[in-house]
This record gives sequence, structure tokens and C-alpha cells, in this order.
Amino acid sequence: MKINTTGAQAEELGDALTENGAVSVTFQDSHDNPVFEPLPGETRLWGDTDVIGLFDAETHMPEVIKSLERHPLLNQGFHYKIEQIEDKDWEREWMDNFHPMRFGQRLWICPSWRDVPDSNAVNVMLDPGLAFGTGTHPTTALCLTWLDGLDLTGKTVIDFGCGSGILAIAALKLGAAKAIGIDIDPQAIQASRDNAQRNGVSDRLSLYLPHQQPDNLSADVVVANILAGPLRELAPLISILPVTGGHLGLSGILASQAGSVSEAYQETFILDPVAEKEEWCRITGIRR
Repeated sequence: MKINTTGAQAEELGDALTENGAVSVTFQDSHDNPVFEPLPGETRLWGDTDVIGLFDAETHMPEVIKSLERHPLLNQGFHYKIEQIEDKDWEREWMDNFHPMRFGQRLWICPSWRDVPDSNAVNVMLDPGLAFGTGTHPTTALCLTWLDGLDLTGKTVIDFGCGSGILAIAALKLGAAKAIGIDIDPQAIQASRDNAQRNGVSDRLSLYLPHQQPDNLSADVVVANILAGPLRELAPLISILPVTGGHLGLSGILASQAGSVSEAYQETFILDPVAEKEEWCRITGIRR
């Protein structure tokens, strides 16, 4: 079931679909792949986001629609589309299309069910799970490439918003002596812990929820791959984490948001030119 809405309402409607039996919910930019095209001669103003709920085939969809019509955001009527999807082993289908990926000169991210392409490279074994971060998203790729280009030998690295732990684990395998992962989601902490164990670096990775992290944390390298809004809001907190002369890497930022995020950090850091990949960008710099 696809519902057209605005970005501001998407999360709440996603929750509504879940409450009505959806086994998964995803969001899609409706400008990139419009599914609510007007009829000939018809003009409509559509929202910018499609909320997509996947339901079991046995679900009685008229009851779902009736329930959704009572939702405060939808009680004035809403635009939806229902499609049947072929029954497949979707997990196997996805696994067949997930391949090892190279970042920079030395670093590979490899799923456990694939052969390692180069046994002499720096290989991070990472299976997708509960938390964000497999290397497939441009922001993760930008951060991994940046880490590969740094000399991390003996350094301490903070992964702020660690998700799957991919950046912290990659830093450790690239030579960092110690890494610290921080995330607001307990599932991310668990995913990072599991992935660190799989890569044999759990003894060098410390993981914290924000209220658990030690006071006066600092590191030679700090990377934060989250979102532009939190990066701006948390700039005072993030800016004090790198030591003087330490490196900062920020991503999760659309290219159009780079200016406002850079402004939040330019007084404390000497910033590099912004790096872009597929409309996303990375901001890096050295603490003054």
C-alpha cells in the first residue's frame, strides 16, 4: 500500500501503517518515482513523499483503509495505491545482489556469504542487520573513503551515531588503536557489538548510549554520519570531541544543506572543500 503525503507527516503515517498490520514500512521520494500520476486533463498537487507499507497477502485491506480513514492526518481523505507483489524469498533475493565493495585504496566491506576479493586488503565483514550502515549509501561511502585516506595508526576514533558500527570497525582495521561508538538507539549498540566481534576488534571498541558516555571524551578523529539537522544542533557538543589538530568528518548531509552545516563548524575547524556523491556530501576539517 502506497500513501502519498509530505515529508513532515511521513513518519507518523508510517507508524499508522505498522499499527494496522504492515510488516515493513519504507519512504520514497515521490519526485523520483511518481506513482500517483493525474488522469488526463487533471491537475493535482501531490506531496513529496510516498509511504509504502508491505502487508501479508491475507490482510483484509478494506478494513485497513477504513481504519486509516479515522487517523487524524487522513480523515479528510487520502490518496493511496494498492499493488500485489510477487511472493519471493526476499531475503535471499537481496543477499544475491549484495556484493563486496571497495572504498579508497585499501578498504573492502564484505558480506559474510561472499568470498573476500583481496585477502591482502583491509576487509571488514559486515552483514546488514538492525542498524543503519552497510556502505551502500553514499554518505557511508564518503566516510569510509575519507577514513581510508587518513593515517589512523595508533589513533583514537569516535564514531558519533555509530549505527551498525561500520565506521568505527573500519577505523580499527585501518590501524586505529581504539574506537568509541555512540548512538541513541540500543539496537545500534547491539549491532555494533555483534559486528565488532565478527571482525575481531571488540576488545578495542567501547560503545555507549549518550547518557552513559564518559565525561571529557576526546579523540584524534571524530566522524558523525547522521543528518544535517542534528549536526547543526549538536555542533557545540561534537566540536569539542576532536583534540586540537584532530580530524572531523561529517556526513548524512544533502549537498543543498552543506552551507548551513559548514557555518556551524567553521569557527572551530579549518574546513576542506566539500566532497559530493549522488547529491549527498561530506564535510571534513581540522580543529584549530
